[in-house]
Order: sequence, then structure tokens, then C-alpha cells
Amino acid sequence: MSAEATNPATPGPVAPTASPAATAPAVPRADRRKSRPRIDLRRLGRAALLGPAVRGKLPDAISHVVEAHRAHHPDADLDPLRRAYVLAESSHRGQMRKSGEPYITHPLAVTLILAELGAETTTLTASLLHDTVEDTDVTLDQVREQFGEEVRYLVDGVTKLEKVDYGAAAEPETFRKMLVATGSDVRVMSIKLADRLHNMRTLGVMRPEKQARIAKVTRDVLIPLAERLGVQALKTEMEDLVFAILHPEEYEHTRELIAKNAARPDDPLAEVADEMRGVLREAGIPAEVLIRPRHFVSVHRVARKRGQLRGTDFGRLLVLVNEDADCYAVLGELHTCMTPVVSEFKDFIAVPKFNLYQSLHTAVARPDGQVVEVLIRTHLMHKVAEAGVVALGNPYAPASDAPTSDDAADGERADPTRPGWLSRLLDWQQAAPDPDTFWSTLREDLAQDREITVFRPDGGTLGLPEGATCVDAAYAQYGEDAHACIGARVNGRLATLSTVLRDGDTVQLLMGQDPASEPSREWLEHAHTPAARIAIQRWLATHPGGGTDTDETTGTRAEPAEDAAPLRRGDPAQSAAALRPADAAPGVEGALAPRPRRTDVLMDRPGASVRLAGCCTPVPPDEITGFAVRGGVVTVHRVECAAVAHMKGRGRAEIGVRWGDTTECRVTLVAESFGRPHLLADLTEAISSAGVDIVSATVEPPTQQRVRHTYTLQLPDAARLPSLMRAMRDVPGVYDVSRAQHQAPGA
Repeated sequence: MSAEATNPATPGPVAPTASPAATAPAVPRADRRKSRPRIDLRRLGRAALLGPAVRGKLPDAISHVVEAHRAHHPDADLDPLRRAYVLAESSHRGQMRKSGEPYITHPLAVTLILAELGAETTTLTASLLHDTVEDTDVTLDQVREQFGEEVRYLVDGVTKLEKVDYGAAAEPETFRKMLVATGSDVRVMSIKLADRLHNMRTLGVMRPEKQARIAKVTRDVLIPLAERLGVQALKTEMEDLVFAILHPEEYEHTRELIAKNAARPDDPLAEVADEMRGVLREAGIPAEVLIRPRHFVSVHRVARKRGQLRGTDFGRLLVLVNEDADCYAVLGELHTCMTPVVSEFKDFIAVPKFNLYQSLHTAVARPDGQVVEVLIRTHLMHKVAEAGVVALGNPYAPASDAPTSDDAADGERADPTRPGWLSRLLDWQQAAPDPDTFWSTLREDLAQDREITVFRPDGGTLGLPEGATCVDAAYAQYGEDAHACIGARVNGRLATLSTVLRDGDTVQLLMGQDPASEPSREWLEHAHTPAARIAIQRWLATHPGGGTDTDETTGTRAEPAEDAAPLRRGDPAQSAAALRPADAAPGVEGALAPRPRRTDVLMDRPGASVRLAGCCTPVPPDEITGFAVRGGVVTVHRVECAAVAHMKGRGRAEIGVRWGDTTECRVTLVAESFGRPHLLADLTEAISSAGVDIVSATVEPPTQQRVRHTYTLQLPDAARLPSLMRAMRDVPGVYDVSRAQHQAPGA
């Protein structure tokens, strides 16, 4: 039985003095001024007890629901509503709410909230029945038999799990169940939000400690969900009710500020609204200009931000038009005829928010310096801004296409397109079997209320919360395979894994191929998404003492490069190609590479021996030049080599050289990479697979977790050089391969 229902044999408790939440007047909305007053629950309860007067006739108790529903759906079939009410009223008969009303008043009030938002008939039918399975003898099978699989799915989605079965985990597991159901049908959460709003409206009968507990869950979970689903009408009222319970003194102060402003003889918002109507009338743009008073929490936030409040701070102006193009026409007229505050302009029509919200935001300044915020949107945009997913009706297959009884046996439905944040939430919750971990992580996830979109190199996108890093992107794209991530490029530039991403960035993740790759413990400091944190924590929990180190300032993986690795696997002569220390890198002239086995270079000095310079290791068809050194040797350089300019500057005479019919050649390549285990082995394997001999190799100490490898290679054919460099670049972790270019001495 729900916490709101009491045993019919026990008199309902006498309602204590109402808390601020129970008496808090909802801030009037200009677009609701002509709506019906709030329903008297006691009168509605008495009507509910009468039941249907004539079979087939709508009971008087749901006439308010029908009126609101017809306003949005004039041709709706009302028979399911009639039958749902009859079942709900007969099932709940005798149950009382703690406030003293018959319990049926609760599902009626929840259904009325949804009807006023424009929910379709299936949602309203399930809303009337949402507590029957939980609090009465009605079963899900009976709901399916009488109302179909869709209604059964919605009712099951909002039915709480029993504490007798789950104990302290009942609440988090209930929310997990609702979220999983919402992943297949967002109407489940619509019903839950309306249910919580009505419970918050009548929370004054609860003990103060229970009020605070429910208000905190509402603040941490339900309000962020309402925001993400775009149901602003429910979100703002729940915010005010939570504000009244958790911060009664600040709430009372804000209420006094609003009352004091309402008593003012002049209203600057009304003056600007009249001026705006005149501007748009002269421009021939049909538009409706309304004053939108801020709700309590919004006024409180503005007061904390600006200090002393002025008349225009208590509301905003809403301009409603018919077409999207009219929104921009209104914007142009207002910016032409009034003084715009350019920094306040935002275009959420061209770039809608992740919760479906669309509108133009701007602001205009009055002569006295007061700034008036203006919202410009179409009537349809306004409906979606208020009701969010509720205004979309049924975004799924019609009832005739509902799953068959075979499909329904396991409660699964076809997975529709859903918001990115919801997909991420459903993914990480599967990896959080512990209820406490799920509950705390859910609250943290929902606290991140803005979303960005980043692009993959293949054109795909990743939706991430604001503040996400490359670590989060890796786990969003690869799941637990992201343990092998070794770096990233952001907008084409190398970036550390701790880099915070911005909306519109292009992210290329550099992945290793070692199945034994480990995540770094320091990645937890840069992981903002639950999916990343849970995956890293789970790996660390199953590998005590594991986890590689990373640079504390960059967050890039910092595995040291291997001290040694086979240069030519299976080659008995590999010992001749030992690694050379970084400080023994070849100079310009003195430390030349060993003589190649065959050098076919023609020169203008007969009888002289030829050496290819180790500083630039020229190969055909490089343009080359020569210089005489001691011993009658001519060194051959690429013409763009820094040593050429150096020797010319010293007065050395050039010697004409040119390539003969050589095929074999020697070249020095520099590979730059992120450090990771087995990188040197993988690089040398790629070189060996290309049929190239390694003469010598140098690995410099890592700098900011980047490693520089220098290889002097003997190629059997110079034409193989481009394909060799491509093969080396394809090794995971390698981000650049280039020809060696040593600086000349003194340069």
C-alpha cells in the first residue's frame, strides 16, 4: 500500500497545521490566467464516492478530466477513461488519504494534471490506474485484459517495489525499474512526475522529517528528470514546493518580496509589454505579448545574483507567434525599435536544448536602466516548453502494433529513439548492481543538467554532459574497451585524456590493442560520467594494486616504454642492432651511420668515397648535395637539411652529387607516440613485417608522457619508404612518423 493510503478501518489522522508547501500559492502564469481554479479535493472526493450513475455514462467525478482532455484532443475516445475510473474507484473504495479525502481523489488529481498538459488518452487511462496494482487486489494481467498491453506497461512502470521484498533498497530499485521502463516509453516518467507533484501539494499532513526526506528526493531526482524531459510546468511548481519545505525562511522572504512588488501602483513589465505590442502591431506581425511572472525559486536566484531587485526582475515577457519565421521577424523589430542587450541573446530555435526546448531569448533596456528579458516562440514551441514529452502525445507505435502476449511475457518493448542522456543512464545503471552505488550515482548524474555534443572522425556523435573529458568520451564510445585508450586528438590536435571537451569538438580516440591494457587510477579524477567512473572503479576493485600511473597534471597514460624489445623477431643477427642511449644520437658530421652495403651515388669528384649523412639520411628521389670532409670522404645531404646551410655559412664548397641506379638505401625515421606497454615491440614488428632491417634505434626518455623513437633503417628499395611510414603510423599509440631532421651545430 502506498504511503498516502490508510486502512479504511482506521480513521484518517487529523491534518496538522499546513506546512508552507501545502499553502504555497503557485505563482500565477499569464497563459494560465483564464484556466479553471484548482479543484476542491473534498468536493471531488464526495463526487467520486457516487460512482457511475448509469452504465456507459461518464461519471461526474471525472468531468474535469474530460473537459481538460477535450481541450487538447477533441476527438478522443473517452470509453477507456470511463472504464478505468470505474475500476480505480471500485478498487480504492474505502481507502482514505492521510489528508482525509477518499483515496480515489489522488489518481483523479494526477490524471487532471496530465490532461491539462495535453497527455493523450492512453496516458490518462494508465494514470487513473497507476496505484491499483500497488494498493489493491487488481493485477497486471487484469489491466492487460481490460485495457491492453500499453496501459499495462505504463502501470507496471510506475508501480513501486515492496519494502518487504527489497528492504532499504526498495526506493532506489523502484527508481531503477521506472527508469528502465522509461527507456522504452517516456510516458512512464510523465505519470510519475505528475504523481509526485500532487503528493508534494498535499505533503503538509506528513511529519516534518518525512516532508524533508520526500522533498530531498524530489529535488535530487524528480526535478532534474522533469527538466530533462522538458516538463517545465511540473518542474517549476515542484521546485517551489521543495523550496518551501527545505528553506522555509528564505521561502517566506521571497514570498514577501513578490507580494510587495505585486502591490506596486506601477508595473514596468506592463509598460514595456504595451510598447512591444505597439511595435509589433505597426510592423504587421500578429503576436501575443504576455507577462510571465517568475516562480519563487527563480526570484530567489535572481535576488542572490543581483542583490536589490527591481520591478522588471519579477518576470519576463513572452511573445507568441504562429510561425518560426515570425520569431526572427519579432526579434528584428524589437532590436530595431528598442535598445537590445546583445549579450543576452540566445537562439534555442536553431540549436534546441537537449530537452526539446526551443525559443529565442533576448533582452531590452528601459531608459531608467532596467533590463527586461524577452522570450520569443511559436504557440507549438510554447506547448512543448511547458509540457515537454507530454505534449508529444504517443511517440510510439499505436496500440494495434503493441507487442503480442508472447512479447509481453518478459515485459520487453521495442526500444524507441530516446534522448542521449537517457541512453547513457540506462547503460551505466546496468554496471551498478549495488543499490547504494546506483542511488548515489543517479543523483550525481542528474545534477549535470547541461549536455554537449562532440563528433567522431567517422561523422558519428557522442552526447556527453557539460564538463566531460576525453576519458568520458572514451568510455561513452568503447565501454570497458576504453581501458586501452592511450591518448586523443581534439579538433585535429593532440590532447591529454584530461582535456575538457566543448560543444562541437571533434574527438579522435587513440586506442591500443593490448588485451591486458589497464585503466589509470588517476583517470577517476577526470571522469565525470557514471559510465566512466563505474567501469574504472569496477576494474580497480577486481585488480587490487593494478592501474597504471598517469601524469598528475595531464591525466595521460604514463606507462614507461619498454627498456628492450626484439628488433627483428627471429633474426639471429638482431644483437648487432642494440639500442643506443638518447645522448648518443648522431651529430651532423662526426657520428655518421655505418656504411650501407651498397651505395650508388654519382659525384663530380672521381675516386672519392661516399657516405650518406646520418642527420637527414637521404634516399632516392630526394634532392641531394655533397660536402668534402676529412679523409677524402664526401657526405651526401638532402638539400633542405639544416647542416647544408650551416656548412655553406662556414664557406664549405658544395660537390655535385646525384643518384645512380640504386635500389637499396638507408634512412632515419622519427616516430612520436604516447607511452604504453609493448609499444617498441609493436613498432619493430611493423618495421620487420615491411622487410626492412633496423641498423640502430634510440628511445628518448618520456616527456609529458610522449615518447620519441629514432630508427636508422636499411631499405632494400627506396620505393618502400612511403608504405613503411604508413605502417608505422598505423601502430596504436603512434601519432606521427617523419624523416629525421637534426639541427646543425650552433643553430
